[in-house]
Amino acid sequence: MSDELIELEEEEHTSQLTAPVLKRIVQLLKPHWKWVVGFIITIMLTSVLDAYFTYLNKQIVDTGITLKDRSALVRIAWTYGVFQIMQAGFVFTFIYLAGVLGERVQYDLRNMLFNHLQDLSLSYYAQNAVGRLIARVTSDTGRVSELLTWGVVDTTWAIMNITTSLIFMAIINWKLALIVSGAIPVMLFIAVQFRKRILVEYRVSRRTNSKITGAFNENFQGVRVVKGLLREDENTKEFQKLTGQMYKASYRAAWLSALFLPTVQIVAAVAMGLIIGYGGSQITLGVMTIGGIQAFVSYLTFMMWPIQDFARVYAEMQHSIASAERIFKLIDTPPEVHDRESAIEAKTLLGEIEFDHVDFYYEDRKPVLTDFTLKVNPGEMIALVGPTGGGKSTIVNLLCRFYEPRQGTIRINGRDYMDYTLASIHSRIGIVLQTPHLFSGSVRDNIRYGRLDASDDDVIEAAKIAGAHDFIVTLEKGYDQNVGEGGNLLSVGQKQLISLARAVLARPELFIMDEATSSVDTLTEALIQRGMEALMKGRTSFVIAHRLSTIRRANRILVIEDGRIAEQGTHAELLRLGGHYYRLYTQQFRHELETQYGLAEEVGMDEKKEAPEALAAEVPGETAGMARPVRHLVAEGAVGGVRRLKTIELRHLHMVRPRRV
Repeated sequence: MSDELIELEEEEHTSQLTAPVLKRIVQLLKPHWKWVVGFIITIMLTSVLDAYFTYLNKQIVDTGITLKDRSALVRIAWTYGVFQIMQAGFVFTFIYLAGVLGERVQYDLRNMLFNHLQDLSLSYYAQNAVGRLIARVTSDTGRVSELLTWGVVDTTWAIMNITTSLIFMAIINWKLALIVSGAIPVMLFIAVQFRKRILVEYRVSRRTNSKITGAFNENFQGVRVVKGLLREDENTKEFQKLTGQMYKASYRAAWLSALFLPTVQIVAAVAMGLIIGYGGSQITLGVMTIGGIQAFVSYLTFMMWPIQDFARVYAEMQHSIASAERIFKLIDTPPEVHDRESAIEAKTLLGEIEFDHVDFYYEDRKPVLTDFTLKVNPGEMIALVGPTGGGKSTIVNLLCRFYEPRQGTIRINGRDYMDYTLASIHSRIGIVLQTPHLFSGSVRDNIRYGRLDASDDDVIEAAKIAGAHDFIVTLEKGYDQNVGEGGNLLSVGQKQLISLARAVLARPELFIMDEATSSVDTLTEALIQRGMEALMKGRTSFVIAHRLSTIRRANRILVIEDGRIAEQGTHAELLRLGGHYYRLYTQQFRHELETQYGLAEEVGMDEKKEAPEALAAEVPGETAGMARPVRHLVAEGAVGGVRRLKTIELRHLHMVRPRRV
C-alpha cells in the first residue's frame, strides 16, 4: 500500500453520524431490501436459539440430572439436536446473504463512482491526487459495504443476544435479571471508552508508520545524495525520532488492549458475585434452582462478547461514516465542464476556429491566458512554441474543451463551442500526447481503442500510415502482442507510434500534437513526422513543438509567452524577424550540432558562432546568407550482416540571417 493511501486511511476523522448521512447510507440498501430482511431475520433466529440453548441446559440440570428424569433428558436431547440443525442452516443463510449483499452494495458504489469520475472535468483531477481517488473506489467503498453488512450483522447479533438473554433471565428470576441489567450499561461504557482510546493510539502508530516508510524510500532512493552530503547521522536521528513515536503509540495501544478485557471481566465478576450471592439465598428459600443459577452465569458470560463486538463496531463506524461522507462528496461534485440544456450536436469541426479575447486561469489571481485572440482557418496547421508555463497546453486544453474560458469566447464555425455537446466535440478530436499512454491488452486493441467498429484491415492501414506497422510485425505475436500495463513492455517510441496509429484510425477532424516527439530518437521522430503529415491532410491541426525542426512546414507558428502571442508567422518569416523564435531556433540548432553531430570540434569555438549562417537554407526570394547544405555521414550498425552508411542531409535545418533594422 502506498504512503498516500496509508495516510489517507489513518487520518483523523471528526465525522458524526447525522440524519442526512444516515439516510443516504440506508438508501444504498433500498435496491436490495429483500436480502437485508432475509439476513436480519436469520440473525435474530440464530440469536434466539443461542439463548434458548442455555435455557435447555438449565432444564437438563433441573429436570434430567437433579430429578433423574430420563424421558425428559431424551426429549431435551432431541429438541437440542433439531434446533442445532436449524441454527446451522440459519448461520449459513445469514453469512451467505450478508456476503452477497456486501458485494452488491460495493458493486453499486464502485459503478456510481467510476461513472461520475468519467464525467468530471480535468480540473478535478488536477486538484486531487490519484491515490485519494483510488482510495474512494477501493477502501472507502469496502468500508461502507462492511458497515451495511457485517456491521449490521454484529450490531444485530449483539442487541439480540443481550435482549434474548435478559428475557430468559427474567423468565427464570426477574429480580436477579434486574441486577444483571444494571451491569450491562457499565460494561458497554467501559468497552466504548477503551475502544476510542485504543483507536486513537493505533491511528498515531499507523500515521507514524507511513512516515517511516517514506523515510525508508527517500533514503534508499537518494542514497548517493545522502552520502555525498554526509547526511547519515542527521537522517539517523530523524529516523530514531519517528521510530520512538511509533513505539510509544504502539506501547500505549498494547497496554490499553491488555487492560480492556480484565476491566470488563472485573465488572462481570462483580455482577457474577451478586448473582451467586443472591441466587444462593434464593435456592435455600426454594425460589431458584441450581440450573437457574448456572443459566444466569452462562447468560452473563454470553453477553460479554456481544458487548465487545458492539464497542468494536462503534469504533469502526467512525471510519465508515468518514468513508461514506467522502464518497458522497465525490458523487455530489458537479463537473465544471458540462453540456448546456440547449446544447446541440456539432456536425463538423472543419471550419474557422476563433479565440475571442479569452482569459483563463487555473487558480485565482494567476492568469495563464490574458486577452488571447486567434483566428484559425480550416485545414491550417498551427504550431505553438515558447517557454514552459507560457500557456501552450492551456490553449489546446481549452480548444478540446477540457476546460472552458473564464472570460471571452471560443467559436467553431462562427458559433460558441459551448453550444455544442461535449461528446460531439471530443469524438471529432484526435490527440497524441508527449507521454503516450497505452492500455492493458494487445497492440490491436490499443489502436482500435477510439473506434471499436474498425476492422483488422483498418487497424493495419492506420498502423502503416503512422509508421508503426514495420515494428509491429517484428513482435512475437504481431498485432496480438500484449503491451503490458501502461504499455510498459514497449519502448517510448513504439508507444508513441501506436498512439499515433490510434489517432489515425479515429479519423479526427481536429488533430492535436502535444510535444509528441520530445522523448524519441531521431529515426522514430522521422516516422512520427511522416505519420503526422499524412494525418494532417485536410484537417485543422495544433502542434505544440519541443523540437522546432518538426514545425517548419506549419502554416503559422505562434510564439506564446506569458499567455499572449509574442510573435507569429511562417518559419522563414520568424527567422527573418530575428526575435524570440530566431533565438530559440538557433540555440536549439547549435545544441543539436554539438551533441548529435559533433560539429563543435570540427568548426571550433570561433567558427561555431557562425554555424547558423553557414547552414543557411534555401528560402524563396532570399539570397543573402545563403550557404551550402551540410551532409553528415552516420555509420549504422550491421543489419542482416550488411554494414551500411546512411547519408543524413541537414538541409531541413534552414536558417537565414535576421534582417537588420
